[in-house]
Amino acid sequence: MAAARNISPPSLGGKIADGEVADLATLAHLDEKIMLRQLKKRYERDVIYTYVGDILVAVNPFKQLKIYDKDNIGKYKRAKKAQLPPHIYAIADAAYTTMVDSGKNQCCVISGESGAGKTESTKLLINQLIELCPTRSSMGLEQKVIQVNPLLEAFGNAQTVMNDNSSRFGKYIQLKFRGGLVQGAKINEYLLEKSRVVRQSDGEENFHVFYYMFAGLSTEELKQYRLTSANSYRYLTQGESCLKRRRKECEKHYSDLVNAMDLVGFTEENQNNMFQVMAIVLHMGNIEFAEGANDSSRVVNQDCLQNTAGLLGIDPKMLESFLTTNETMTAGEVITINLTAQKAADARDAMAKALYGRVFSWIINRVNSLLAPQEEGQWREYDEIGILDIFGFEHFDKNSFEQCCINVANEQLQFFFNEHIFKWEQEEYRKEGISWKEINYVDNKPLLSLFLEKPIGLFSLLDEESRFPKATDLSFVGKLNQHFGKVEFYVPSKDTRTPHFVVRHYAGEVNYDGDGFLEKNRDSLPSGAVELLQISKNDLIHDIFMATLTRTGTMALKSRRGRSRKTRARMQAAGRISRSSGPGKSTSIKSLTVSAQFKNSLSVLMEKMNQCNPHFVRCIKPNTGKRANDFNDTFVVAQLRYTGMLETTRIRREGFAIRPLFTEFVNRFKHLAPKKIGEDAAGARTILKAADIQGFHVGKTKVFLKYFHIDQLTEKLEKIHKAATMWQKVLRGHVDRRRVKRMREKAQQEKAAIAEFIQRAPEGLVRTGKRMQPIMAADFKRPRDYFINKTLPKEPAKPLIALNDMDLPPPPPIAHAEPVGKEDSDDEEDEDEFDEDGGVKPQPISKKHGKKFGREGTKAASVRWFKETQAKSGAKNEEGNFQDWFHGIITRRRAEQLLTNKEVGAFLVRVSESRFGYSLSFRVATRVKHFMIDQTMSGKYIVVGEPKVHKSLKDLVDYHRKNHIGDENDFLSVPCGQDDGSDDFDYADLMDQGGEAALMFQRAPSTSGGGGAAASSQRSPNMRRRVASRSGEVRSRGDRPISTTSAHSEHAMRYRGQQDDPRDRRHATTSVGTNYPPKFAAPMLPGQRMQQQTQSSLGLSPRSNRSPNSPMRTSHSPRGPTRSMSSGTPGGGPPPPLPPR
Repeated sequence: MAAARNISPPSLGGKIADGEVADLATLAHLDEKIMLRQLKKRYERDVIYTYVGDILVAVNPFKQLKIYDKDNIGKYKRAKKAQLPPHIYAIADAAYTTMVDSGKNQCCVISGESGAGKTESTKLLINQLIELCPTRSSMGLEQKVIQVNPLLEAFGNAQTVMNDNSSRFGKYIQLKFRGGLVQGAKINEYLLEKSRVVRQSDGEENFHVFYYMFAGLSTEELKQYRLTSANSYRYLTQGESCLKRRRKECEKHYSDLVNAMDLVGFTEENQNNMFQVMAIVLHMGNIEFAEGANDSSRVVNQDCLQNTAGLLGIDPKMLESFLTTNETMTAGEVITINLTAQKAADARDAMAKALYGRVFSWIINRVNSLLAPQEEGQWREYDEIGILDIFGFEHFDKNSFEQCCINVANEQLQFFFNEHIFKWEQEEYRKEGISWKEINYVDNKPLLSLFLEKPIGLFSLLDEESRFPKATDLSFVGKLNQHFGKVEFYVPSKDTRTPHFVVRHYAGEVNYDGDGFLEKNRDSLPSGAVELLQISKNDLIHDIFMATLTRTGTMALKSRRGRSRKTRARMQAAGRISRSSGPGKSTSIKSLTVSAQFKNSLSVLMEKMNQCNPHFVRCIKPNTGKRANDFNDTFVVAQLRYTGMLETTRIRREGFAIRPLFTEFVNRFKHLAPKKIGEDAAGARTILKAADIQGFHVGKTKVFLKYFHIDQLTEKLEKIHKAATMWQKVLRGHVDRRRVKRMREKAQQEKAAIAEFIQRAPEGLVRTGKRMQPIMAADFKRPRDYFINKTLPKEPAKPLIALNDMDLPPPPPIAHAEPVGKEDSDDEEDEDEFDEDGGVKPQPISKKHGKKFGREGTKAASVRWFKETQAKSGAKNEEGNFQDWFHGIITRRRAEQLLTNKEVGAFLVRVSESRFGYSLSFRVATRVKHFMIDQTMSGKYIVVGEPKVHKSLKDLVDYHRKNHIGDENDFLSVPCGQDDGSDDFDYADLMDQGGEAALMFQRAPSTSGGGGAAASSQRSPNMRRRVASRSGEVRSRGDRPISTTSAHSEHAMRYRGQQDDPRDRRHATTSVGTNYPPKFAAPMLPGQRMQQQTQSSLGLSPRSNRSPNSPMRTSHSPRGPTRSMSSGTPGGGPPPPLPPR
């Protein structure tokens, strides 16, 4: 068995200064002190990222750094790792590039202590993955994915003694891609710390959303939810002090929360219901109980009970009964049992935790439904990148059931890391026949078995004890001591009278307080509580308690509502609620304990991650005080030890991190080979030899490469691709030049032929005229009866210009009508809806509208959509007139014409024809920019690409007058009104009929005393015609009425004049000298034009050919009315025949 050569990565050469090493695996010698010194020196220079091979180490700076701007985002797009400093963006790029190139799912595992920066790292990763997409996908999905974070943090994060923004739940975010574009996302939640809702430890706070509400809600909204001040609620132990310290910060977070809910798609009703439930939780916490006779209890403060019941929409007496009594079924008889004040308080807290927990699960469900891929298909049909953001390892003064579950989850992640980095890698070396010196590591599998093994594991014993009604926390810890007293990782408490025990985790010893383990594991509600909340008049509460719980503890909402509001009201009035069915039995197929749900969810998570190629980020916390520029050597080195970073560096330096199969390797890099090769070991060696790669090894089925080899191979492959692109460019240029040359030669030939034809045409016309002249002269000499009886057909001959028989273009579609057939869109409109960054246009505002307004992309549909849905858009001012910056359905090019000569910052908002939405156009120094305006599901407006959501278009405009838009600090300043050089309003077709009638008089006031016709005469014929054709009323043009109700509208007037009205025909016959506007005259037919040319060449004219006694027929020519001879008049002759064509 041949040994692999131990080739280190490219060395920096010479003596390396401390803090200059970007990749610790490049050091020939590395120990604990050297690693610590390198990290510390880099941290002191605000360089927080360091590589250990392909693993990123991130030290939390506890301050803002300017390394996440747009320039850095661009640098790490398809960048070579060795050419740029370590960065979280490089991990995102590696995951995205590997997914696109290999088609395999990826996952990013971010681990570390609480407060090490995992949540921020997750947000940066997601943002960069979105930026890596070549174009924007539909529905503004990328923006929604980004905005999910503030929403989840508000309801799932809280301040602890270790972290100001600690995640109190775990989440695994699955981004779904197709063709390199984000198509959807899904969030999986794990173990929300519901106990924090009802109590917090010293120095800690409740979930952020409660403080955001008190800082951001208006006085009217607080009154609506019956809230007073933050220090009035028992569940907010530090409410007022928190708001005093950071009220402005909480106000901003509240604004961000509402903005995120609007953008993601939560309606106003959704948001109101969510805040109402939060208020219910606070009011419920203030209900107090006093002891009564016979171990009973009663509610002391009825006002709190009334507030809670009022917001819940249930009867206060019914709520009090459920809190202070319990019912059981014995031998077919219902027995009511009084609850003591303590048990009543426990029932109250259980209901509050259930309300909060289910609302949180509903938020996750709602987000997942809004971010699901729009295209039909299974999730497995998409490529995936998963990002794990889970609670960090915790060790407090008092560690309870929640800390136990959190630390077990971190143990599982450490085991996952060890498996991929040490165990599986070294097993592959042995299996593939590679000589390898074993690297030892700390295997934490025995400790995981202590918690997860069946039937004798800590969680199994906890479930068993939870089933016994008389079991206590002390009896549970006694069983632990009995089974695990001699296990290496378990240390029994010396005081057997207290439920304490110690576990030696991979990150250190943790002393657990078993008090409350059983109750938290049961997580049970009072009997009948679910049924009580199901009849709540709050639709959200009703829905979440009608839902079922899955085996992982997540909520599965039902497809339709279980009971109507009327049914719920009748049940309340009759008091028909069964309380003897047992807690939670109506919403769960089988009641599972919290630990059972936790084990199931952990198993599902590991199954998902094991199917992906992992990328690891190790977050390091520099100190325990959350201070910037403070690097505590002892604290940091402890983290490096228990995460096994020294062993990780060694295996990355000496091992082979990249291990593709022969087929995968050859298919990807076959272009590097000088000849055709097979998908086997020989083919792989040929590629590696041609690329001059050193230090690799070829096994039985796989190629073993160092982590830096893949960059070297990719760089050489890119050179070949660039060369191939250049050859294609030259070859295509040569082919196209030859094609153009042939086209030019053909064009020259056609040009010469046309010139010859034109040169010979007059001679032919003259010859034809000379042949026709004696024939025409002879015809003029014949009597009229000769033509009528013998030659001419019996029906009267048609005039020279038969307007009524012309092929007119089809009439335009009537407003609001469904378009018939396929309409071609204008080229200008095709480019109208691309945003400033060149992304593809998002889906229209109203995907939900379907075909309600007609076929999308037509003007009629856009007009109807605007009139029926945009009454409150803010496009009109208080007087009911359109804003001065508002324009109708105009093209992008027309907007640019309006803004070209305006000052910088001039802007307009226009209605789009190609989609149901708007576009914002504004002037900058060198050009006009265009941004799309989309409408959220809650009916609010947002500039695509901007994070802020606005209630109306006016609010949007006012906001961007003060806040920049885009990345170039552009501001809106002066509105661009209607074109001053035109009498036309481009939004006339968006007005109702009353507004359209008023529009006739809006521009030019009457100069003759205020008559409608006088005011109308001030306007151009073009404007009067357009407004009249839209309003469906009779307008006046000069002294002749115009019927505007004709289906042909503008086309009828343009080509037929006033032929539809008998008065117009009579007027046209008698008033020969009337001058009509040129654009209303009939177009000259090709035959007529040829006839006039022939007559001119013969010295004749239509008027000189007729008999003096023949009557005249009026026809409209481009120059006005002309007269043609009627063949039916006695003494007249037939019109001269047309020359042959």
